Amino acid sequence: MKFTKMQGCGNDYIYVDCTKNMIENIRETAIKVSDRHFGIGSDGLILIRPSDKADFMMDMYNNDGSSGKMCGNGIRCVAKYVYDKGLTNKTSLKIETLSGIKDLELSVENGKVKSVTVDMGSPVMKADAIPVISQKDELINEPVEIGGRTYNITCISMGNPHAVVFVDDVDNLALETIGPLFENHPMFPERVNTEFVLVLDRKHIKMRVWERGSGETLACGTGACASVIACILNGLTDHEVTVTLRGGDLLIRYDEAANKVYMTGPAVTVFEGEIDL
Repeated sequence: MKFTKMQGCGNDYIYVDCTKNMIENIRETAIKVSDRHFGIGSDGLILIRPSDKADFMMDMYNNDGSSGKMCGNGIRCVAKYVYDKGLTNKTSLKIETLSGIKDLELSVENGKVKSVTVDMGSPVMKADAIPVISQKDELINEPVEIGGRTYNITCISMGNPHAVVFVDDVDNLALETIGPLFENHPMFPERVNTEFVLVLDRKHIKMRVWERGSGETLACGTGACASVIACILNGLTDHEVTVTLRGGDLLIRYDEAANKVYMTGPAVTVFEGEIDL
């Protein structure tokens, strides 16, 4: 199988062109190639497939083989892949995902994509649509006991479920202990991505993320979007915010009039190769 490894702010995936031929045993393949000791090493596998609704389809899998609906960092790399590889010459693209069709604007330098702005769609706050099991319609700064400790969480969907927690220190969190407690809590029937956020000022936040199915990753685009919406809902930031993740920075802008979130960030090719499955 020929592949390209790409990353957006350190959120790395293995990309395979499936516009003409589909691979078999996708879930097993995702687990194998994602292994950082015995495989290529990544947060998961993304297949680029044809679409009858958009320019291309992004078919993504986490490193445990589970299917993912949407990845903000991943979709930027899909755009870079199809443009740099000559699969399209468009600088405005529509990409189909399991959470809907996303519009992307490509920034090109010297014939290569350097950064991408993604229309991430509208944030969803309704508990049953996220989904979150709760007697309340929305969970904004809601106290919840998890692992014997009370956390105040704000729950949002950006095509996948997120729980945002504001903290005083993101660097010294025991995320490998705390993350799975959130991910597998019974109030989240489809599991949950959890963002731990430190507000630096009204235009800048710092974030770490525990992603369902992948564990801690260096970045999460949908998580960055959810974190900024949570900040706005709690009155903590303006509508355009730089999000500093362990893998780099993303610029998130919320257009309140259109009720849409826009994410701008880098897309980088790491290397290419071929692996026996």
